[in-house]
Amino acid sequence: MNYRTLGRTGLKTSEIGLGTWAFGNNVYGGVDEKDGIATIHRAIELGVNYLDTAPQYGTDKQDGVAEIVLGKAIKGKRDKVIVSTKFGRNPCVAGGASQFYKSRIINSVEESLKRLQTDHIDVLFFHSPFSPDEINDDVWEGVEAVKKSGKVRFVGHSISMFHQTEDMARLWAKEGKIDLVQVVLSLMNRESQQLINELAEYPVGVVARECLANGFLAGVFTKDTVFKEGTLNARYSREELAERIDQVDKFKFLLRNDITNMPQAALRWVLDQNGVSTVLSGAKNIFELEGAVSASTANPFTEEELAMAKKLLSKDFEAA
Repeated sequence: MNYRTLGRTGLKTSEIGLGTWAFGNNVYGGVDEKDGIATIHRAIELGVNYLDTAPQYGTDKQDGVAEIVLGKAIKGKRDKVIVSTKFGRNPCVAGGASQFYKSRIINSVEESLKRLQTDHIDVLFFHSPFSPDEINDDVWEGVEAVKKSGKVRFVGHSISMFHQTEDMARLWAKEGKIDLVQVVLSLMNRESQQLINELAEYPVGVVARECLANGFLAGVFTKDTVFKEGTLNARYSREELAERIDQVDKFKFLLRNDITNMPQAALRWVLDQNGVSTVLSGAKNIFELEGAVSASTANPFTEEELAMAKKLLSKDFEAA
């Protein structure tokens, strides 16, 4: 495993991190708790030290299921890992209303600490505000309170609804309010690249997520794949599924002797983009995890390979 500096935090983070969304609910088909714990343990053995979770990774009956799994997995290993979680969205909240205000951040941190079985959170992200209107002014008093108490070390913005909220990240970075961003970045969705380039000035750490385009760049789906109802990819029509499969096929030119499959190629491509600190794998099991980790030690793509990929990356490849 290779390591990079996580922006102005100074933290040394593994190039490949582990996201735990799949351990909290059925969004990617569901994972047994014991399998989730085993995957986290193997990640730590392989040198993965960045672990990402959230209260939102739960069910309508229980917040933070993934935090609970992660807490059990890192017990006795806390000094080996960087833990990031989030606040502002909880699955048990009726209607999915956001909660970006002072009392909520303070209470959310306490709840997360209990589920994670730890006394501090390394990185706390605003969890995907959809617009500036969702942010209450007093939330920054809450940010200062949790940082002053030592319960949170650094603060970031996990960006969703990108075009509605990217300017928030710019402003917060410029004002020194955030230390990191978490953005979607993959061969099939590159809308965050300009923002990443701009944030290098401060410098803000960049955590890349959805780097396999919700599994499409794993290269295992076909035009006949049927997604289970209730999972994330069930939203795609047969026509949209076929289009995305065709897109993935065009990237297979990136395969070579030391990069033998599409997940490895897709993660290596993200690692080769300027400004990226760490790439989150959403591995559901040890097999997927080991494949993701291998991207860190694969040789970077050459300028020629990157140029060829860029040529293919027309607007037709942008995710909706």
